[in-house]
Amino acid sequence: MSTEELLEDQLREDRPEELSPQRLYEHLIREPIGESNPRPAVTVNPHTSVEDAIALMKQHRFGCLLVEANRQLVGIFTERDVLTKVIGSGRAPDALTVEEVMTRNPESLTLDNEIAWVLNLMAVGGFRHVPIVDATGRPVAVFSVKDIVERLVELFPHDVLNLPSRPGKNIARTREGA
Repeated sequence: MSTEELLEDQLREDRPEELSPQRLYEHLIREPIGESNPRPAVTVNPHTSVEDAIALMKQHRFGCLLVEANRQLVGIFTERDVLTKVIGSGRAPDALTVEEVMTRNPESLTLDNEIAWVLNLMAVGGFRHVPIVDATGRPVAVFSVKDIVERLVELFPHDVLNLPSRPGKNIARTREGA
């Protein structure tokens, strides 16, 4: 039973006490990544200009691109790479390729791995995005911190979305205001 089905059953039965830590563990932490419908990967080849890669990230409203060569994951290009390796480098983004600034051979998981492994990589490795590959090593999806937050909100919608209003306090007016 998926996490969503579990929650729907509990709402129908009006027994939220059944959402015990053990059931959360079984249906969130131990759930395979593939059952959570991770966001499809947006890929580029290593020779893509950084300027084009940034435009693609903006177009897809995504904080990373997976770098693919010969149908294999070879790197990840993130907003952090833009800030730490591009800005201030003295080179224009149109003169740099993704290959020059990407993180090579990033840690990755498969759709069969449990979400616990995503959390492990994020916590231990300090990653905000975890590439998901198929059995052949081809990038297919990305699991991000945003996905984790959305899953938590799905599990606790009343507790998160029904807070008392605080007009004008700590409310980002735009996505970039966060």
